[in-house]
Amino acid sequence: MYALVEYMGKQYKAEKGAVLTVDKIDAENGSTIDIDTVLLISDDGKVAVGAPYVKGAKVQVVVEETFRDKKVIVYKYKSKKDYHRTIGHRQSYTKVRVQEIIVA
Repeated sequence: MYALVEYMGKQYKAEKGAVLTVDKIDAENGSTIDIDTVLLISDDGKVAVGAPYVKGAKVQVVVEETFRDKKVIVYKYKSKKDYHRTIGHRQSYTKVRVQEIIVA
């Protein structure tokens, strides 16, 4: 059984026990979050597609940890203009574990 969920503007495939990396959530480790924006549920060949969401379906996830990704270096350069800039960026993410998929 798996579900496709939309969370914070992005779509994820959620299976029981799977670990998803989502954008940073301001929640404590161990807290439970219910995601009710389920787009599709597949259960042993039976598929339920929402319009836009499946009614009564939700996915429960548990927050595991918040971390920052490796630094990405952005270098801007224009030839013959004596212009160059270096910018670094580290994105913050949160790992969540899918605890349960609830079907209506």
